[in-house]
Amino acid sequence: MKIELKQVEGNTYVGKGESNHWVTVDSSAKDGGHDAGTRPMELVLIALAGCTAIDVENILKKKRAGMKKLEMEVTAERSEDYPKRFTNIHLTYIIHGDVKRPDAEQAVSLSREKYCSVAGSLNAGFTHEIRILE
Repeated sequence: MKIELKQVEGNTYVGKGESNHWVTVDSSAKDGGHDAGTRPMELVLIALAGCTAIDVENILKKKRAGMKKLEMEVTAERSEDYPKRFTNIHLTYIIHGDVKRPDAEQAVSLSREKYCSVAGSLNAGFTHEIRILE
């Protein structure tokens, strides 16, 4: 896998990977940026949510579990010391549809323990909750 990153100005950068989609990354104005893009650590959580959501959706689709829509909320705690890594991450899966809880739990477990490369790359504690809304 390869990405490229280009400086726009100050701490404002644009990057793209092999998928050929540009993403703006920036810091706040007080940290030398223009507050014009997503912070790098926010991108990590967005990547995590996207990775596990795709897994869960694909697993539930294969099970014909009746999911209509999936939303996620992610909260995270970071260490006070540099490199200020994530220490605890809580994932909330909001599943819309007629999905049985055991199917949802299995899909989330498979994503976390086997399929989600982003989760597997992070050295943090994980917790989760599942809300099923019909």
